[in-house]
Amino acid sequence: MDKKDILLSKKLISSYKERLENEIINRSNKLRIPQKLSKEIIDNNSEINQLKIILKNLDKTQSSRLEG
Repeated sequence: MDKKDILLSKKLISSYKERLENEIINRSNKLRIPQKLSKEIIDNNSEINQLKIILKNLDKTQSSRLEG
C-alpha cells in the first residue's frame, strides 16, 4: 500500500465508523435512551472497536512508511 491508498482507506473507514456511531445515536434518541447509555453502547460496539483498531494499524503503517 502506498501513502495515497492508506489515506483513502483511513478516510473511508473513518467515515463508516462515524455513520455507525451516528446511527446508534439517532436510534437511541428516537427510543429516548439516555445519552450516557448510548455512549456506552457505542464504546462497547464490537464493529466500531474493530474499526478503531484498523485505523490505529493504518496509522502505524503510514508512520512506518514515512520513516522508512
